[in-house]
Amino acid sequence: MEEENAVELLQRFRRDRRILLDFVLAGSLIKKVIMPPGAVTLDDVDLDQVSVDYVLNCAKKGGMLELSEAIRDYHDHTGLPQMSNSGSAGEFFLVTNPESYGSPPKRAPPPLPDYTPPAILAPPPVITPSIPDLDTSPVASSISQSESFNSTQVRELTVDDIEDFEDDDLDEADSLRISRRTRNDATDLALGLPSFKTGVTEDDLRETAYEILLACAGAAGGLIVPSKEKKKDKRSKLMRKLGRSRSENVVSQSQRAPGMVGLLEAMRVQMEISEAMDIRTRQGLLNALAGKVGKRMDALLVPLELLCCISRSEFSDKKAYIRWQKRQLNILEEGLLNHTAVGFGESGRKASELRVLLAKIEESESLPPSTGELQRTECLRSLREITAPLAERPARGDLTGEVCHWADGYHLNVRLYEKLLVSVFDMLDEGKLTQEVEEILELLKSTWRVLGITETIHYTCYAWVLFRQHVITSEQGILQHAIEQLKKIPLKEQRGPQERLHLKSLHSRVEGKQGFQDLSFLQSFLSPIQKWADKQLGDYHLHFAEVSVMMENIVTVAMITRRLLLEEPEAAAMQSTSATDRDQIESYISSSIKNAFTRILQSLENSDTKHEHHLALLAEETKKLLKKDTTLFMPILSQRHPQATAVSSSLLHRLYGNKLKPFLGGAEHLTEDVVSVFPATDNLEQYMMELILSSCGEETAEIYSKKIVPYQIESISGTLVMRWVNSQLARILGWVERAIQQERWDPISPQQRHGSSIVEVFRIVEETVDQFFELKVPMRSSELSCLFRGVDNAFQVYANHVIDKLATKEDLIPPVPILTRYSKEVGIKAFVKKELFDPRLPDERRSTEINIRTTPTLCVQLNTLYYAINELNKLEDSICERWTRKKPRRSFTNKSIDVKSKSLTQKDTFDGSRQDINAAIDRICEFTGTKIIFWDLREPFINNLYKPSVSLSRFEAVIEPLDTELGQLCDIIVEPLRDRIVTSLLQATLDGLLRVLLDGGPSRVFSLGDAKLLEEDLEILKEFFISGGDGLPRGVVENQVSRVRLVVKLHSYETRELIEDLRSSSGLEMQGGRSKLGADSKTLLRILCHRGDSEASQFVKKQYKIPKSSA
Repeated sequence: MEEENAVELLQRFRRDRRILLDFVLAGSLIKKVIMPPGAVTLDDVDLDQVSVDYVLNCAKKGGMLELSEAIRDYHDHTGLPQMSNSGSAGEFFLVTNPESYGSPPKRAPPPLPDYTPPAILAPPPVITPSIPDLDTSPVASSISQSESFNSTQVRELTVDDIEDFEDDDLDEADSLRISRRTRNDATDLALGLPSFKTGVTEDDLRETAYEILLACAGAAGGLIVPSKEKKKDKRSKLMRKLGRSRSENVVSQSQRAPGMVGLLEAMRVQMEISEAMDIRTRQGLLNALAGKVGKRMDALLVPLELLCCISRSEFSDKKAYIRWQKRQLNILEEGLLNHTAVGFGESGRKASELRVLLAKIEESESLPPSTGELQRTECLRSLREITAPLAERPARGDLTGEVCHWADGYHLNVRLYEKLLVSVFDMLDEGKLTQEVEEILELLKSTWRVLGITETIHYTCYAWVLFRQHVITSEQGILQHAIEQLKKIPLKEQRGPQERLHLKSLHSRVEGKQGFQDLSFLQSFLSPIQKWADKQLGDYHLHFAEVSVMMENIVTVAMITRRLLLEEPEAAAMQSTSATDRDQIESYISSSIKNAFTRILQSLENSDTKHEHHLALLAEETKKLLKKDTTLFMPILSQRHPQATAVSSSLLHRLYGNKLKPFLGGAEHLTEDVVSVFPATDNLEQYMMELILSSCGEETAEIYSKKIVPYQIESISGTLVMRWVNSQLARILGWVERAIQQERWDPISPQQRHGSSIVEVFRIVEETVDQFFELKVPMRSSELSCLFRGVDNAFQVYANHVIDKLATKEDLIPPVPILTRYSKEVGIKAFVKKELFDPRLPDERRSTEINIRTTPTLCVQLNTLYYAINELNKLEDSICERWTRKKPRRSFTNKSIDVKSKSLTQKDTFDGSRQDINAAIDRICEFTGTKIIFWDLREPFINNLYKPSVSLSRFEAVIEPLDTELGQLCDIIVEPLRDRIVTSLLQATLDGLLRVLLDGGPSRVFSLGDAKLLEEDLEILKEFFISGGDGLPRGVVENQVSRVRLVVKLHSYETRELIEDLRSSSGLEMQGGRSKLGADSKTLLRILCHRGDSEASQFVKKQYKIPKSSA
């Protein structure tokens, strides 16, 4: 493959050398050009045989140039390196403009093939009649002619054209050559055919193919020999050679000769055949057919007939003739011996004779003229006797003599047909088809009988030629034509039985990487196309990054060639691993994704990743790759594999997971790397899952999700976050304990009448919450619930600490005196004595704790708890809002995740701490009211009110100290808690008043006349708390006072009525009812015990055995 590329490059260098040499000879650098003997114009001179060094020396000296001396100098120095003869090693000549052409080529030209020219002998005598006035030279020789299709040669330059040369034309030619396409490497598309044993070159095949085309055209009567005279044009013929504009191309085509003559002329130009060679071949074929009545020209043994009909005298240079003869002999050997259509019946005897004759003909050129010509003539006669029967053997069912089988032995014939097909490309723009493409293809059908071409072979060869040209030029139009031809190749069942048998017989044995392989015809031509397409699609991210439309066409090519090759038994066995098109598409995706991912890894390894963890960067780059894959390539691949996106996403998930796994195993804490990698990874995985779900149905997505091993970022991250949250909550509890211990319950300021500890607690809590939401790692609702519970617990602990050592009501309220009946003599004295020594009074330590809780302290505590509730509400709203913005990751397999997240958020609130704080506020309010009445005002209220009688100790005496306490409360307590604490004070006041009225002890005696005074005192109490509308609402006060009002009203009833009501209530209470007066029996009993008359005393003594106060 590399050797073929080197030969092709050598041919291109040779063609450029001829063009530049022609330019030097046609310019003004040479004073005069003297033609060699037998040559009239430069058309008759083979420029490949002219020494460049000799020409340049003549140009430098400004003298005349004898081309015969230049040719002799070339042959004298053929084996030596090409260099200037100026004598100075530092001098050299440039034939191009280095500024416009850029830097020189970095690669060296390929080596010249080893060739030893034979001795120059006298020309042999002429065998066939010569053409009058015909002096031509083979411009295109077997080694010098190029296979390139972008040559713009119209015809060779003559001396007459030198006068018409203008400098402006050179500038135009340079610009045209610079604008030519850049050719891509197509060596991977080399046919799977064995090489030729005789060393036949690409130029040999091209020239032979043209000779066959002329023979087939002659069979149709379209072969004529053009006249030698050429039209002269004022425009330089050099310009026609180097380049012409597209408009000129159209004009020249429109002015082309009509019919077969014009088409053959176009083919000659397209195939880069010189006019001299064309005329020589046409005349030779016509001479060969002379005298052979009924013989078709395409049934001639073309190389043999040309050898017999074209003499040495028709060549101006013997070396050119020797090369031409060698080509004909090689083609005969390849067609009749090496690659025959029908094998030899005998054991190789004729084959050996044929090889001997071919060698003798070649050897005759080195003999003396007379001897050599005689040997050549005899050998040609013997050669005709042997080759005619061999070439005319029937094959493929044809009749004897119908077709001459000398070039249809598969390997040779398809290579010749390939050279004919190459002529369809425009010489000016090798990425376009010429306008005569339909005519050319129709003309080429005439060669099918000679070359053994069938419809399947034609479409296959043409598709390969078009596809190879697309690879060289990257032209999409050519690729579309190639696809059309591939679609025309009939499938196995669409071919006729004869064609199936014929194709089955076409095999070649080629040496490959795994040894020798037997390839069928379709494998030889389509396998290179398929391998090239597979190679491109195996890394489509690299090859089609900019042109996704081209990728779609290449996928089509790959699928068509794959379908055709699967019908070949050998190819089907080799491709058994990819049974379906979907499997093949998956292999493309897998290969390209892996290659692209590897390039990302390499780029990250070579880049500076100190600022961010490489796995985080890898996740970002992988997501970019997946986005590009989904946007550009998946719409194309999904046409043949609906789940292509899911395949791509799944593979990238696994590739990234392999790199991520070691990192996850070592993640134990929320480090900087974890915080960097986890969010990027989770974002990538979520994007992959969304792609899978969107590209597939739910059932298919579920199947792919089961195949995927999740990264478990959510679970691992949740564990780390939970560990972090627990450590922060322990820190918060420590701050709560410390803040409570340091709290002195002094207001922060007149405006901020709460304690400083709650501010400190909220500061640390808010810092923790901020840090929680600054964590960019994935987290679930459970981590939020943990945070909620921890903060909620911290405030519950705080509230419990505030009321931890708060005294109970039993500690504040003195014991109830023993119930006694009225005794006029000693009741008061005995009762007082009993009270003074009651063992249930609180001890000294407890009294100290109660006294520490002063009214201002209690108010600050209440304000602090109220501040905590307000800030908790704000904190709760803030957390819920930030959590909503954060949006916990959604799982594509769980549809109800959003509903669950919402319900969890609703359940996770600070209701527990709010409940405990409100309970603590109620407890402190109750304690404050009770302490003021039963502890701070015990002496004036509980002990001395209504002693010794109501008239002597009215409630007005208590109003002043009570007003002082109430004023102190209202000065410190915050406005929202004012009514709440005052209501507690009202309740405690009413409790104290009931204590005085019902359990006042023997020292308190009430009479029927005290009822009115008590009513007045109760009204004073009510109006005190209403305070003219500035205090408690009247309705609230009325509701609270109502229970005391009933007791006061009982004091207005006669003793007899009270006794009767008490007697009746005892039975009613058993049934769950009340007495007529609306009181229970216990209340009525206490009213009678404190009634200062004998009737009441006797009744309670007799009925309830209540002792006298003295007892």
